[in-house]
Amino acid sequence: SNSTEYRLNKKAVTYAQYAAQLESLNILIKAKNFLVFQGAVESIAMKTPKERTAMFEQISRSNELSEEYEQKRLAMTKAEEETAFALQKKNAFRAEKREAKLEKEEAEQFRKLQSDVEKARVELELFKLYHNEHELKALRNNMGDLQKDSERQAADGREVEQQLKTKKQELAKRSREFATLEKHIKDLEADLNKKRPMYIKAKEKTSHLVKRLEQTKKTLKKTEEAYVKHQQEVANLEGDLKKVERGAQQYEEEVAEESQSQGQDMQLMESQVAEYHKLKEEVRKQTAAIRQELESILRQQRVDESAMLRSEQKTKDLQNRREQLGELKVQLQERVEKLDGYISTNVETVGKLQKDYASLDVELRQATERHQQLNVELEKIQEELRDARVDKHESARHQKRNELLDGMKRHFTGVYGRLIDLCQPSHKRYTIAVTKVLGKDMDAVVVDHEKTAKDCIQYLKEQHGEPITFLPLDRIQVKPTNERLRELGGTAKLVVDVMQYDPPNVKKALEYACGNSVVCDTMEEARRLAFAGGERLKTVSLEGTLFNKSGTISGGAADLKAKARRWDEKQVDGLKKKRDEYMDEVKELAKQRRREPELQNLQSQISGLETRLKYSRRDRETTVNSSLVDNAKECRKIDQELASLQPEVGTIQSRINERKKKIKSTEDSMNKVEDKVFKRFCEQIGVSNIRQYEEKQLKQQQDRSVRRLEFANQVSKLQGQLAYERKRDVSGQLKKLGSSIKMDEDEIGKLRKDEEAQLKVIDDTTTKLDARRGELQTKKQTSGDQDSELKDIKTRLTQSTKTLSDIDKQISAMEGKVEQCQLERHTLLRDCKMADINLPLERGSMDDIADPPGSSQPNTESSSQMETDDTDQHERESNLVVNFASLPPRLKKVDTAEFVAMHSELASALTDMQSKMQRMSAPNMRAVERLDDVQGKLSEFTEEFESLRKAARRARTEFEDVKRQRFDRFNDAFQHVAQHIDEIYKKLSNTNSAQAFLGPQNAEEPYLSGIDYNCIAPGKRFGPMDNLSGGEKTVAALALLFAIHSYQPAPFFVLDEIDAALDNTNIGKVSRYISAQTKDEFQCIVISLKEDFFSTADMLVGITAKPGDCTVTKVVTVDLTKYGSAMQAAGAGPAAGAAGKPVSHDDEDLAAEE
Repeated sequence: SNSTEYRLNKKAVTYAQYAAQLESLNILIKAKNFLVFQGAVESIAMKTPKERTAMFEQISRSNELSEEYEQKRLAMTKAEEETAFALQKKNAFRAEKREAKLEKEEAEQFRKLQSDVEKARVELELFKLYHNEHELKALRNNMGDLQKDSERQAADGREVEQQLKTKKQELAKRSREFATLEKHIKDLEADLNKKRPMYIKAKEKTSHLVKRLEQTKKTLKKTEEAYVKHQQEVANLEGDLKKVERGAQQYEEEVAEESQSQGQDMQLMESQVAEYHKLKEEVRKQTAAIRQELESILRQQRVDESAMLRSEQKTKDLQNRREQLGELKVQLQERVEKLDGYISTNVETVGKLQKDYASLDVELRQATERHQQLNVELEKIQEELRDARVDKHESARHQKRNELLDGMKRHFTGVYGRLIDLCQPSHKRYTIAVTKVLGKDMDAVVVDHEKTAKDCIQYLKEQHGEPITFLPLDRIQVKPTNERLRELGGTAKLVVDVMQYDPPNVKKALEYACGNSVVCDTMEEARRLAFAGGERLKTVSLEGTLFNKSGTISGGAADLKAKARRWDEKQVDGLKKKRDEYMDEVKELAKQRRREPELQNLQSQISGLETRLKYSRRDRETTVNSSLVDNAKECRKIDQELASLQPEVGTIQSRINERKKKIKSTEDSMNKVEDKVFKRFCEQIGVSNIRQYEEKQLKQQQDRSVRRLEFANQVSKLQGQLAYERKRDVSGQLKKLGSSIKMDEDEIGKLRKDEEAQLKVIDDTTTKLDARRGELQTKKQTSGDQDSELKDIKTRLTQSTKTLSDIDKQISAMEGKVEQCQLERHTLLRDCKMADINLPLERGSMDDIADPPGSSQPNTESSSQMETDDTDQHERESNLVVNFASLPPRLKKVDTAEFVAMHSELASALTDMQSKMQRMSAPNMRAVERLDDVQGKLSEFTEEFESLRKAARRARTEFEDVKRQRFDRFNDAFQHVAQHIDEIYKKLSNTNSAQAFLGPQNAEEPYLSGIDYNCIAPGKRFGPMDNLSGGEKTVAALALLFAIHSYQPAPFFVLDEIDAALDNTNIGKVSRYISAQTKDEFQCIVISLKEDFFSTADMLVGITAKPGDCTVTKVVTVDLTKYGSAMQAAGAGPAAGAAGKPVSHDDEDLAAEE
């Protein structure tokens, strides 16, 4: 596929990996240090010096750095050219500086004369002012005693005033302490008010549960008593039942015993028994009607006796129920009484809580209304504050700018701040005009150096801040102030003069922002000054109309007044103070509004108590109207039933009694019939009547029946009572009451723990509250004594002030005498101002001196107004202190007689100097500015030159590094080859007279120039390579090749027909050298066609053609080491393998080799 594949260890790799692996074995593909092609030897011998250099660069791999070397060299050259150009420009600035310096010297000489004239004028005026003030001093010495007294009294007053101030501070401190204590007390009271309802609620709940527990315990006690009584009754009934059952059993046993004994006493004959039965049957027949009647009566009697028993049992049951209802009634009445007490207590508590709720609700509503009012007021104040800061968006921007400005001040020491923060108009009326003039420079930041400004700009970029204008004091160019503008008259003033600034070194920035702008009171005056004169001026009126020199007029913008309000710190401070007061009140109201949970707590307490009242009243109403009424109804019903049972019992009893009589008469009738029928039979058995016999038998049976019936009735009755008692579930009620008591006791335990914890918190809070109240009371008592001290100090201060006032009156009288001297002083100062003489002043300025009235101004002021202006002027000039240090002592010592002569002398000297100055040609007065400008440019360009020089040094350093690396690589290879080539050439020539030299044409950078290669062949003189024969050139080229191969040698060396140009002698020399080197230095494969060359090899590899129709190559190898002795005898030695035409041998040997 016409593609190339590279493999390492049978693994396909890229060309770069393959080449890197070969380089690690010192096999350089590009340099081909392992291979010499056919004809390459002659080309090497004929290479030019430059081509040899390229060959060495390939071998040493210094050519890899040639591109970087060239880039660094060009960068260095360019940087050096720029540095040289900058140096020339710097020298030009230096020449310009020298020229400006000469002009400055001329200007300084003129200024010196001008200064001398000014000094002479100042000296003359100082001379007059000094003696005027000397006279004033003499007058004022007479006021010394009064002034000392005044000072002493003032000192006493200040001391008293300081004491008053200290006491007031102490009073203010006490007030703050009182406020802090009262606030703490209020907080504690609020906390206490919040915790007390919770404690009361817990206590009420505990009390309710305790009362319920007590009631349950009482009920349990009564139930237990009823249970015990019930158990006792059941036990008694069970005992009675057992007794009755035992009695019945004993009676049956007795009957059985009696039957056995009686059976033995009386025995009738069978005939007698038959007769007895016959007679008995006869009796039955005769008494059948009577017996039927008797049985009917007995049946009725038994029915009535059963009814009688039932009535007695029912009466007993009703009486028991009546007793239970009585006990229940007492319990219900006690419950009603307790409910009445609970309802009364809760009604009082609800009333109190409702009053507290109403009071707290009113307070919260008032606090809410006041809070809303304060929010409205705060919104207005915030609106005004926003207006004072232009708008909300601007305020946010300013806030962010302020944060950035603070960050810059922290990071960089040379940041002064914004211009608006560093200066202030001297009067409020100038704020709009100043705002207009400053414009965007109001927010410009003043810094000391340009470097600081650049650092700040980088900081802004990092913080992603908005752009800010910086005014570096060392770079801004400020035009000199035109002093003529201060003499315009009228209301015109320089804007710079109406500004106050701090620190002083920001004046330059202020002058830069304001320039020579003039502020006037009215727009007409500003327009007249701007355009009427020969030179146009930049003026601004107080309302903000700006007249530029270009003729454009800028009126006051809509937001100019709002921006100007940024100067009005008093208004903003007042708004902030009012806002803080409202905010404090809002905080206090917020504390009151935080009592809403307390209101909700009261509401929940009232709701809970009302709910409990509702249930309690319902319970009482149910108890009174239902339970007690039902109890009474049931009692009445039982009483009625008991009352109805008594007559019924009486009736039954009377019927039983009457029936008993009837039964007896009926039995008597039957007995008569029976006696008559059994008369003879009775005589036979020896009894008076048959009943004697039957009494023993029948009576016993009847008695036994009666007794059995009685036993059965008693058992039935007891079983019924026992079943009734057992049906009553008293134990279940006991368990229920016990479980309820346990739950209530557990709940009460938990509630009491909570109650104790809340009570402890309340007690702690109460203790703290009492301590704070005690502390407040103690401090208030101490405050009373301190108030008395404050009153005494105020009295002393009043007396001191009165004394000082008397002394001031005396001083005022003395000041009248000084007025004349002050008027003279005012005249002198006014003349100095008119003549523009700058007097040395220790305090004040020349602006404090009043201007002379203009002739065009109408005199319409009243005398009182003029006196007021004069007084103000004297007050301003009294603060003007002239510095007489520059006045010579000889002029100070002049007395009154010599004053006129000395004044004439000084005036004459001044006139001479003024004449001399007029004769001088006017120099360049802007030479100083030019010099400053040139110095600034020179300083700026010096920094640029230094940066260029540093860049050139850096480029040279980088170039030298690459150059050194390239030189080291090249020189290592070159020195190695140069050191070994002579030795190799001698070996190849087989004589020490042969010499070979390698020499660089450029020793410092040999890779930039050629490399000379010269050889002195054996028996010849030194000459150029062209003078050598072909064989000598080949030997010389081979010496160079072998020398190059010795530098980082490849593991093998392939030579292709290098012997083409060699004669037999030189072939022998080369073959011997290669044979010697292959033993220890390298492996070598030589391709040769000459028998003298390849006969010295260790092995031959021959390529020949097989005979046949088509040509097929054949490889023939011959190992010559087998013929070592013969070869040595022939003069051959071992060498690296060679290829070429095979040597002729015997056919057998050749076949064997094949």
